[in-house]
Amino acid sequence: MEALLALVIGVLTGCGVYLVLRARSFPVVLGLTLLSYAVNLFLFASGRLVIGQPPVIGAATSYTDPLPQALVLTAIVIGFAMTAFVIMLSLRARAELGNDHVDGRSDT
Repeated sequence: MEALLALVIGVLTGCGVYLVLRARSFPVVLGLTLLSYAVNLFLFASGRLVIGQPPVIGAATSYTDPLPQALVLTAIVIGFAMTAFVIMLSLRARAELGNDHVDGRSDT
């Protein structure tokens, strides 16, 4: 299971980096989103997920670490805000420049 999770994180990261390096703005937005998904999975996997255990340290002998879950929840909110900002930025650049290239150049 760990190998599958590592493979999924690697594929998401690779596809995200590939899309971030494109010349158009929409693939860049998709690449940033895929990278944020990969980071969320990595943070969640780093917490050693335990099923059926209480999330608070107390009298229990084993517990679930709540820190990775809190980090992933925060990363989801930040990723959503970043995606909304980048989409609005690319729409504004499209309106100002007349094309959707990242560097603002035309097709020629």
